[in-house]
Amino acid sequence: MSENLARQFLIREDVVFLNHGSFGACPRPVFQAYQNWQLELESQPVEFLGRKLTENMRGPRVALAAELGTSSDNIVGLTNATLGLNIVAQSLDLKPGDQILTTDHEYSALEKTWAYVCRKTGAEVVTVSIPLPLTTAEQFTDTLIAGMTERTKVLFLSHITSPTALLFPIEAAIVEARKRGIWSVIDGAHTPGHIKLDLDSIGADFYAGNCHKWMMAPKGSAFLYARPELQGLLNPLVISHGWTAESKEAGAKGAFGNSPFIDEIEMQGTRDPAAWLAVSAALDYRRDNDWWDVSAHCQALAQDTARRLAAITGLPALSSPEFSAPQMVAMPIPDCDTDWLKIALLEQYSIEIPVFKWQDHHIARVSVQGYNSKPQMDLLIEALTTLLGLNKSAARSA
Repeated sequence: MSENLARQFLIREDVVFLNHGSFGACPRPVFQAYQNWQLELESQPVEFLGRKLTENMRGPRVALAAELGTSSDNIVGLTNATLGLNIVAQSLDLKPGDQILTTDHEYSALEKTWAYVCRKTGAEVVTVSIPLPLTTAEQFTDTLIAGMTERTKVLFLSHITSPTALLFPIEAAIVEARKRGIWSVIDGAHTPGHIKLDLDSIGADFYAGNCHKWMMAPKGSAFLYARPELQGLLNPLVISHGWTAESKEAGAKGAFGNSPFIDEIEMQGTRDPAAWLAVSAALDYRRDNDWWDVSAHCQALAQDTARRLAAITGLPALSSPEFSAPQMVAMPIPDCDTDWLKIALLEQYSIEIPVFKWQDHHIARVSVQGYNSKPQMDLLIEALTTLLGLNKSAARSA
């Protein structure tokens, strides 16, 4: 990767940062746009958070909707995807005996969200195990359909999984859920900017995604998508100025002239909206720098790194390449003390990378973004080979 791209980011030069997937990283021009919005806010808070806020919030919605293949009326700005999914999970009318069908690859915060909802409603979570390695879309879809029953009310799936970095082929399962009257709720935390999205074509009822990860907007920028006919099901977690008593009536407007879906969720008291307002700058940056081409280079480097490590460890991949997240790969490693290994990588090699145990797998999850390089991948392979006591001659030939 070009050294010039690395200089466009704020990542410390003394850290080999291979963990873009956790929180993302913001390019300098986008971060400057973010700070400019903050300065404008502080220069006239009443004007910014009062007279201008509704119109300012609209701009990123319009730009992001065009990027995501939907109408700006179908998305609303949030601080993170977990918030959006909580709004959905806590709004749906679930009753004792109802089932939420999900997989064993989900993000722990959302597992807790559904456990909380079940405690309140009497519903229950049904978890299916996705066969590994994942090599066909039918493996995934057939497993989910087999888990659907007359009691299934919600299908909850990650589009790109957090622990296993798999790209789930969710479309066919969503179609089947719609046929059966099952709400589809998709955790797209890792997806915007990582793969090309067309939300209307995917057909999910509800979809939440982060802009601060692979889209590279500032931290605290995300969205919630809801199909138009289902937006009235949603309730804000906080009742504030955007709410009206008439919000559930047909044709009702929100307090600020948008739909109740937008106004109730976006307009919730005093907060700094600068991260959301800088989403447009992130989209401009990606466009100006041909970022899908950058992403393709990163994907090749990520997959090559995973292949090289597998050649040394002899451990099979969790999926074939087409079902791996393009720029993020969960690489199996031999059994070890993962806490020790993570600290050793950071302290001895200055490598920041998540290392953990998931089910029976020990995993190093590598992310490759535009600021990363082939020499950094070489260092990672060398470090893992040394720390895990692997065959160094195999490492040299990989």
